[in-house]
Amino acid sequence: MVVGLGPAGAELLTAAARTALEACPRRYVRTARHPAVDDLHADGLTFESFDGRYDTTDDLASVYASIVRTLVDDARKHGEVAYAVPGSPGVAERTVVLLQEAARRDEIELAVVPGLSFADLAWARLGVDPMASSARLADGRDVDSITFDAGPLLIAQCDHALLLSDLKLALLEHLDPATPVTVLHHLGAPDEEVREVALEDLDRKVDPDHLTSVYVPIAANAAARELARLLELATRLRRPGGCPWDAEQTHHSLSRYLLEESYEVVEAVERLPADAPASVDEAAYSALVDELGDLLYQVIFHAVLAEEAGAFGMAEVARGIHDKLVHRHPHVFGDVDAGTSDAVMANWEQIKKEEKGVESIVEGITPGLPSLLYTHKLMRKAASVGLDPGDVQASLARIDTATNALRGGNGDAEATLGELLAATVALARGLGADTESALRGWSAHFKERFETMERAAIEQGLDLHTMTPQEVKALWSETPS
Repeated sequence: MVVGLGPAGAELLTAAARTALEACPRRYVRTARHPAVDDLHADGLTFESFDGRYDTTDDLASVYASIVRTLVDDARKHGEVAYAVPGSPGVAERTVVLLQEAARRDEIELAVVPGLSFADLAWARLGVDPMASSARLADGRDVDSITFDAGPLLIAQCDHALLLSDLKLALLEHLDPATPVTVLHHLGAPDEEVREVALEDLDRKVDPDHLTSVYVPIAANAAARELARLLELATRLRRPGGCPWDAEQTHHSLSRYLLEESYEVVEAVERLPADAPASVDEAAYSALVDELGDLLYQVIFHAVLAEEAGAFGMAEVARGIHDKLVHRHPHVFGDVDAGTSDAVMANWEQIKKEEKGVESIVEGITPGLPSLLYTHKLMRKAASVGLDPGDVQASLARIDTATNALRGGNGDAEATLGELLAATVALARGLGADTESALRGWSAHFKERFETMERAAIEQGLDLHTMTPQEVKALWSETPS
């Protein structure tokens, strides 16, 4: 049986919790450093504490595991034990989570008697409704896992000055140093203290202990909020009562839409000024935001389907790419020196090779890519180890050789044409251009000029389909390029 002691003295202990503790003669408490334990001891209720285990190691995971083993073994031996924890068993109590797992695994009956949580007192003192404000509860001992831009935070277990220092440094990446944060200390106790301090003073003007929490009224990031709304919408459309079309889709049926939306994004990008984002075309950016939204929905749709299968969810997608990018940027997040783009790409390719466990850096190139893009990636990977075919003069010479061979009808025409196209890709690399984008841009210009020619033919009463090739060419030459 797990019993919540509440956030402070025995006056905040629920009647059900006191009754449960009085009825069980074998009582444990995770920590005796809690006001209610002294009050209960004065009333004749004694506990065996696990405080000594915290003093022998800094590895909390080992401490928690040993507590659970002791409780399970004692319950098997004596039939029933009571395990008291600060606050409520359902809030920030890792040992209770482990006990629940052990109970399911070993088929042990586990009763949980709730208590008043420190968070209940905190919300009351702060005047914050967590549902209305989207405020969240976080563990101060796990600063690295906290998302700081998704709304207000109540950070528990801020029990050490060094922890407050780590928390301050993490928050300074998102907030001004003068931002006021609220320190909640010994809630419910006679020496309760709730006060504001500047973020920059958090580790200088606060003397924390195990009953210290920090509230940060950080605004929710608009992107995080809107992404959450879109994810919920995609999930809703798949549920009963949602959209029949969405409900029928599978990963494979959506593939064509993923490809179509990707091409439409590329098309929208091509309409931007050549030096964007240095130059801004509002109409072009308006089209791009629309197409990016369509593509994003396809990504979310696949994540929703995967979550239905129990494989992964959108959180794993975002976390995976985040962690991958951190790992592939050791020159930013580690001690690797890479002062140029070429050095960055060389590191990148080697890291990818190690991640994928392949022997060749070119092994992972997707075979189904368009040929120009495939060739570009092949050359980029070769360049990462010093074999760069992108020398401008050498590429121009290769183009001359190939065109002369084609003019003279010498050799295998298809092979020579392949050499010409490859030399063109290499030339584009040397010029810092992209053949796929260049050819798409040329095609867009050709399409626009062709449509202008069609309009001119209509204005002149001409029918392109009945005109001779020479007449069409003449009209083409008159069309502005």
